[in-house]
Amino acid sequence: MKIKLEQLQQALLQREALQLKRTPVTLARYQGRMLTVASKDYLNFSGNDYLGLANDPKVLQAYAEGALQYGAGSTGSPLITGQHSIHQQLNDSLCDWLGFERTLLFSSGFAANQAMLMTLTDKDDLLLLDRLSHASLIDGAIHSEASFKRFGHNDLAALTKLLQRYNSDQQNTMVVTEGVFSMDGDTPDLAAMVQLCQDYNAGLLLDDAHGLGVLGDQGRGSAAAQGVAPSALFCTMANFGKAIGVGGAFIGASKTVIDYLEQFARHYVYSTALSPALCAAVLASVNLCRTEQWRRDKLQQNIRLFRQLASDLPLLPSDTAIQALVIGDAQQAVQLSETLKQEQIWLSAIRPPTVAKGSARLRVTLSCQHKTADIYQLTTLLRQHYDRLA
Repeated sequence: MKIKLEQLQQALLQREALQLKRTPVTLARYQGRMLTVASKDYLNFSGNDYLGLANDPKVLQAYAEGALQYGAGSTGSPLITGQHSIHQQLNDSLCDWLGFERTLLFSSGFAANQAMLMTLTDKDDLLLLDRLSHASLIDGAIHSEASFKRFGHNDLAALTKLLQRYNSDQQNTMVVTEGVFSMDGDTPDLAAMVQLCQDYNAGLLLDDAHGLGVLGDQGRGSAAAQGVAPSALFCTMANFGKAIGVGGAFIGASKTVIDYLEQFARHYVYSTALSPALCAAVLASVNLCRTEQWRRDKLQQNIRLFRQLASDLPLLPSDTAIQALVIGDAQQAVQLSETLKQEQIWLSAIRPPTVAKGSARLRVTLSCQHKTADIYQLTTLLRQHYDRLA
């Protein structure tokens, strides 16, 4: 074991030398647009609480009452003792909201994505993944029995070539994409992808973690925003830790697909079910998400304002809450992030291997809770300090 410890230590030293070390951040307090770290308050532009629901009083009250009524923990896996009535209430609410025949709850988006790819494919199947797919999707493809290929980011022509080359009657093909890409903030043409999949008898698997709640009527997500019916997708994953502001995830699909996952998805069968108190909070948050359109309206106003004020900065194309300011050099990205912290702006640098080498960036995330003055302050400081880097 001494050799193994030395190997681990060497890997850590190497990552630190390359300016890639990840350091945990301990929040003392989170209050929407603000967070507190080591007794200092910061404007937060790195969180995923797009609709400001994580601290909404109704959500917190539902969490507390849920714990009192159902208990803090579920006490078991969902097929043993972990399934409570509140879990079914949440599944029913999701189906009513999003139009799926059935949904299945998971502990996290990572687990749900792994279950989706690993359970729904076998050795005779083919997975085609967008090149910028999330790590959970890539790992799911690697650990599945299926073979897999990756196509250029949002490149329908490249996807078409792969479908023409590899799709066959003897092989099931699944195309995998995201509704909103987590590091770039852009969206694919889902309607065109659905048509391609129909032309080549392929299924479409969608990770809508960053689209749920913020896009489409009532926040139904990326597919709804583009006029794509839930039934046109083989499977959709989304989670409750982004716009919904809580935690956990779900997969939505036809009854047959969900019935199959319920019986065979190891991430579901062999994991403790979601906390019933958490499910009560998610239920309350989903209701607010559906009914309070002002949250999405304010978020869109903030996105437009940020794009307008930062139009001279090297932003990637995006109309969503995720706005990527590409710096290129990892050390410079970290330097700019640290400089902003001195100005009480919390904006984390994203570096390889999370993004490609040479594309280190500041990943700005916007919320409906940000004030107009906050965005003016951020863009002024970004321009000032970015010019100094150049």
